[in-house]
Amino acid sequence: MNTVIQTKTLTLVQAINEAMDTMLKENEQVILLGEDIGKNGGVFRATDGLQEKYGEDRVLDTPLSEAGFVGAAIGMAVNGFRPVVEIQFLGFIYPAYEQIMTHASRLRMRTMGYYTVPMVIRAPYGAGVRAPEIHCDSTEAIFTHMPGIKVVCPSNPYDAKGLLIAAIEDPDPVLFLEPMRSYRSVRDEVPDGKYIVEIGKGNRLIEGEDVTLISWGAMVPVALKAAEQMKVRGIHCDVLDLRTLYPLDHELIAESVQKTGRTVIVHEAHATGGVGNDIVSIINDTSFLFQKAPVERVTGFDTPVPYFGFEDHYLPTPKRVVHAIEKVMKY
Repeated sequence: MNTVIQTKTLTLVQAINEAMDTMLKENEQVILLGEDIGKNGGVFRATDGLQEKYGEDRVLDTPLSEAGFVGAAIGMAVNGFRPVVEIQFLGFIYPAYEQIMTHASRLRMRTMGYYTVPMVIRAPYGAGVRAPEIHCDSTEAIFTHMPGIKVVCPSNPYDAKGLLIAAIEDPDPVLFLEPMRSYRSVRDEVPDGKYIVEIGKGNRLIEGEDVTLISWGAMVPVALKAAEQMKVRGIHCDVLDLRTLYPLDHELIAESVQKTGRTVIVHEAHATGGVGNDIVSIINDTSFLFQKAPVERVTGFDTPVPYFGFEDHYLPTPKRVVHAIEKVMKY
């Protein structure tokens, strides 16, 4: 007899709330920490209702001190808890950078595996919501540079719930990036209860043989729109959603690139030092002789994210992606 899986239609932020609800219910060692996450339910209401349901001992409002509550969470993780920390915006994480890079990412190595740090740091990130300066940074590459911490970035509600549950259960620290632009702009059928999307595995969204499109987070819908426009013109894109930025899915990237021979990478972070550069290195290492054209990158510009009136000019658009596809096809 087949089991019927119950689903509900959720936004990305609702799926994140469900993931935390699921794990708070299952594991008493799961604790949430952050600024205004209790009574207010977080700046984006990602933790809405959870303090009322699980109490102030499980869902903790903290002082305005990222270094303080991230450091406290590291101590909790070492001592048997599974803390989930909310940073209100990724741009506010810098005071906690020393705690993350000096302690959270290194304790397993420093203690020869005696201690692990099973904690999650949730951080909304990215432009496109008309937020002020420092609220729109896309600096994921800073954290992919330090072995010891995984970096995850879902693009849709189904993946968001499954990846967050996987992150909470992971024995090592995970930076869980949440694209603000996608919080309420996409809906998906999400299963009730617990399920896991494996960290470190990307996803092929569309099968194609002409060009590989690689993206993550809020840029996935941009890549999909570009792929739809090219399909009308007879060019079929192999669209990959990486989902995890560290570790990257080398096998999926190589498989797709070796099939198409042409690649366009789309990310909203600055071009210099972006994760796209690491993807180009993977392509060179695994698939250089399969290339029919140099890899194209469609990215944000090497400037701080501009104020409201110019924000749309900073972000990659389907039009810019289409232009990059045309360029690799004509090479």
